[in-house]
Amino acid sequence: MNHSAQPEVRHEVPAIKDYLALREEAGLSPMSAEGAAVGLPNSMFAVTLYEQGLLVGMGRVIGDGGCFYQVTDIAVKPSCQGRGLGKIIMREIRAFLEQVPERAYISLIADGEAARLYAQFGFKPVMPASQGMYLPR
Repeated sequence: MNHSAQPEVRHEVPAIKDYLALREEAGLSPMSAEGAAVGLPNSMFAVTLYEQGLLVGMGRVIGDGGCFYQVTDIAVKPSCQGRGLGKIIMREIRAFLEQVPERAYISLIADGEAARLYAQFGFKPVMPASQGMYLPR
């Protein structure tokens, strides 16, 4: 792969198999093909980065289209990390979020060091006033 050139930026969801593979390779929790088949088309916004036709990064915004938006699926292929691709993804997502209703609640769950990236785009911790929770399945 030509790592010096900027990746091709597309505003579209990835193919299911590419989505599942990138999530796994980037260390995100595994999802099912059935879930991805339903969830990906329901994205409010998606950004994908390609190099030589291969998916190297992605991010999505999901939500109800009015009151609540969640940034999710931020992933960069490990062999492509450290080149600013996460910033490209977040810049595209942030531009989309500028168009949502003013009082909408925009959230994300930051894993580990990713919080430093998200802070550069204006995201703030909710602790101690609130805390993120999930339902284990």
